[in-house]
Amino acid sequence: MRLLVTGASGFVGRALVPALLAAGHEVRAATRRPDAYDGPGHPVRLDVLDGTGLAEAVDGCDAAYYLVHSMEAPGFAARDREAAVRFAAAASHAGARVVYLGGLGAGDVSEHLRSRHEVGRILRAGADTVELRAAVVLGRGGASFEIMRQLVERLPAMVCPKWVTTRCQPIALPDMVRYLVAAPGLDAGTYDVGGPEILTYETMMRRYATVTGRRRLIVKVPVLTPRLSSLWLGLVTDQPTAVGRPLVDGLSVEVVTTEDRIRSLVPFTLLGYDDAVRAALAPHLEQLEEHGHE
Repeated sequence: MRLLVTGASGFVGRALVPALLAAGHEVRAATRRPDAYDGPGHPVRLDVLDGTGLAEAVDGCDAAYYLVHSMEAPGFAARDREAAVRFAAAASHAGARVVYLGGLGAGDVSEHLRSRHEVGRILRAGADTVELRAAVVLGRGGASFEIMRQLVERLPAMVCPKWVTTRCQPIALPDMVRYLVAAPGLDAGTYDVGGPEILTYETMMRRYATVTGRRRLIVKVPVLTPRLSSLWLGLVTDQPTAVGRPLVDGLSVEVVTTEDRIRSLVPFTLLGYDDAVRAALAPHLEQLEEHGHE
C-alpha cells in the first residue's frame, strides 16, 4: 500500500515509518520541512495545522496516519478541530482510509483528552477511519514517559500530588507500532489498545526505579494544584510547562481499556511494563551498568 504518515519525525512516527517500510509499504513522510528531513520514507511537504500541501500529500494514498496534535499553546483545541476537519475531507476526497492514534479516558476528562476525543469523532464522521485509543506509550521521546523518567532519575525523594494513585494502562512503543501497522486492515471504528498491566503512576515510577537500579522515596500530599504540578515538572524535567500543564490535567483521569477486541484481531504477546522500560532504555541501562547505579 501507499501510505502517508503525518508526524513522521515525532515520537511515534519515527518508529512507525521504518516498520511500515519493513512490511513492504510505500511511505510518504509528511513534514513541514522536507529538505531537512533525514528519516526513512519519501518526505513530502505538509503542514497539517494550516492545510498547506495536504491535497498533494494524500493524493493516491491508500491510508493516511494522523499522529499530530498541538497542545503547547492556548487555543490548541480549536486548531486541532480545524485541522481534523480539513484532513478528513482531503482523505475522503482521495479515497484514503485514516488511521488515528487517539487517547483513552472517559467521563470528566481534561481539555487535552477532550480534544483528542473530538478529533477522533471528526475524523470518523468525515472519512473512513480506524481510531486506536491508547494511554501512555512507553518509549524514549514520549512526553509522559520522559517526565516519569526524569523525575525518577533526578529526584531521590519526591513529594507528589494525589494523581500518582490514578490507574493507567501503558503500552510499549514497539507494541503500539505493531497495532498501527495492522490498523489499515481493520474494520473502521474505534479500538482500545493497552499493555497487559494496569498500574498507578506511583507504581510505574517505583518499578522504573527498580529496573534502573535506584531506590526512591515518594511522599503523596493531598493538595497540589495542576498549575503548581506543571511548574514543578517544568523545574525538574526538560518538558516545557506548556506541555506539562495539559498532561498534568489529564493525570487525574483513569486511562484503561474498556474492551480488547484488537487483542484477538492482531494477536501477539504484549510486553509487560518492566520489559517495556528495558526496551526503551536499552543503551541507557548499559551505561548505568558500566558506571554503577545510584
